[in-house]
Amino acid sequence: MQPSLLPSATEPTQNFKRLQARLRGLVGKAIGDYQMIGEGDRVMVCLSGGKDSYTLLDLLLSLQRSSPVHFDLVAVNLDQKQPGFPAHVLPEYLTALGVRYHVIEQDTYSVVKRVVPLGKTQCGLCSRLRRGALYRWAGENGITKIALGHHREDMVETLFLNLFHGGKLKAMPPKLLSDNGQHIVIRPLAYVPEREIERYARARQFPIIPCTLCGSQPNLQREAVARMLREWEQASPGRIETIFSALTAVAPSQLADTTLFDFAGLEARRAGLARELSDDAVEAEIDG
Repeated sequence: MQPSLLPSATEPTQNFKRLQARLRGLVGKAIGDYQMIGEGDRVMVCLSGGKDSYTLLDLLLSLQRSSPVHFDLVAVNLDQKQPGFPAHVLPEYLTALGVRYHVIEQDTYSVVKRVVPLGKTQCGLCSRLRRGALYRWAGENGITKIALGHHREDMVETLFLNLFHGGKLKAMPPKLLSDNGQHIVIRPLAYVPEREIERYARARQFPIIPCTLCGSQPNLQREAVARMLREWEQASPGRIETIFSALTAVAPSQLADTTLFDFAGLEARRAGLARELSDDAVEAEIDG
């Protein structure tokens, strides 16, 4: 199977080139702003078979070819042994593309089905098991950065999930240190809108693997938040971009977290400022 290197007939060539240039620019900016990739890094691109991870790999390969910084890429897929998973798709695609890859085989599907009660959301446990397998492989193979395909909307959705259901003003950072302190996780698509990833994936004709293998879970809170954001965006175009911008412009003194801002010290700060003003006035009088 030879992956398509040209846009489809439904996406004019000039439009595709502009889209590709825009996405390259957004990914390059995110990498630069957060210093995601450095000289000699070995970057593991987590490839699920969805539009986001395909786009991530495609753009990183493109940037790698023109970057003055040398870094290596390896695509890694976790085969969780879900019934019906087309295990041949990713190896065939990556082989045809000439990309180094590895498939981790681990039956997390059976574990999730056994542990999670019928009707309950499976995503939390599945995510933890998947993350553990990927971290383990990264640690055993000298990986310095783990690249995930989360985009702008994923990060905004996570903000509202934590706000509504966790009681925390917390989102999904573009770059983080894992809880065990051993891995740096990066999200180079942080600035990229989902709708542009959808256009790019259609144009590149990626062999998408459906994300319904775990079965229908209609009550997922993330999907409810996603619907809410889509409705907001339709009513007020640009709202998602504004919310994301707010994540990059936090004012701790205007919130209420005593661990981020010294509210108790405001009196001392006021006294210090008053002394500075008094000293300035004395100096001005002497100079005058």
